[in-house]
Amino acid sequence: MEAALEKEGRLLHNRTFMLMLVAGIFAIMGYSTFLTTVSWYAVSEVGSATAIALVLISATVPRLLMMVFGGVVADKFKKTTIMFYSNLMQGCMLLILYMLIANGELTLSILLMLATVFGMLDAFFGPASTSLIPKVVPKAKLQRANAMFQGVDQLAFIIGPIIAGMMMEAYSVPLSFFVAMVLVFFSAIFVFPPFIKEADVEKTTKQTPIQDFKEGVQYIRKSTYLIIGILVLITLNFFVFGALHIAIPLLVETLGGSPIHLSFMESSLGVGMLLGTILLSVFTLRNNKASVSVFALLSTILLFIGFSRIDSLLWLVVLIFFIGFSIVFVFVPFFTIAQENTEGHVMGRVMSIIFLAMNGFDPLSYAIIAGLTAVGLSVQSVLLGLGIAGLLAWLVIFTRSKAYRAMA
Repeated sequence: MEAALEKEGRLLHNRTFMLMLVAGIFAIMGYSTFLTTVSWYAVSEVGSATAIALVLISATVPRLLMMVFGGVVADKFKKTTIMFYSNLMQGCMLLILYMLIANGELTLSILLMLATVFGMLDAFFGPASTSLIPKVVPKAKLQRANAMFQGVDQLAFIIGPIIAGMMMEAYSVPLSFFVAMVLVFFSAIFVFPPFIKEADVEKTTKQTPIQDFKEGVQYIRKSTYLIIGILVLITLNFFVFGALHIAIPLLVETLGGSPIHLSFMESSLGVGMLLGTILLSVFTLRNNKASVSVFALLSTILLFIGFSRIDSLLWLVVLIFFIGFSIVFVFVPFFTIAQENTEGHVMGRVMSIIFLAMNGFDPLSYAIIAGLTAVGLSVQSVLLGLGIAGLLAWLVIFTRSKAYRAMA
């Protein structure tokens, strides 16, 4: 297996990895087009922060609950098969959504139900794709592979909101949903299992899904570096990244923006993340990857605090670019450390728990922002409070992470 990987050491010549990259472009473009469209639909048609929060929570909470099971499945079955069927079914969900809104039959309750199913299906794609990378790429190329994979994701995340904004501005909301559906179906084509021909799954002990999950948890509990890294990701996503998901459309609406302004904000975040991933794909961090992750978290939080104090759409677009740039240096180094040091037979479960940590507190972040703005606090004030709390959390992590920061 190792010899086969070395033959495909140049990532651009690695057929399996390149198919994954193309599939990732279409999947994230479809998802970001959907997310931008549904966010604007909620704020413009329903007209409340609560509606946005409910839609985002519906798309994330069931996803988080299923993600643990998704990691177990990723260790038991071929990952390309999992990715293909999750994409295929997500495309079907978007087709139903398009037909309902085009015929004027979409209600908030139906939208919440479809967002729930969409999120549950996505819970299988993430752990499968991330745990497949170390299976098809040599260890020495893992940082570059992660950076490239995240880079195409961010490129797609830039293009998706632009597509959504243009479709909604020039045509209609239903057409934007239709385009998202087409993109997701294209993703399924590129991860069609016969195209990739993934190697067989490693043999594992026959256990119940609960036992499999407990084994993954025990593995993480014995790894101090995984615990610290997961705390870093929780802090990033609860206090910054999760908050941005709901804050961006609220800020655009509060400051009198339109769908195209929403696209600019989300695209600027994506451009910053793209630039960061390009740098990490060109320059390999051979030492201090863990230390880079910790201090990048500090930079991100400080930028987020500055973001909370600005009331100009133009300057918000500029600052969110730098936030996106910093975010990449938090999670890409940790992903690489986890993949380099985790045993293959538990890779799917470990990555699913890492994804759970990355996103598990997002719904709480949505609820806090929606609840506090509903009682009269400004969005900017709520974001400032989250930023200060995130800074305190970083200080706790820093004092307890000396051994972690010494890791390569």
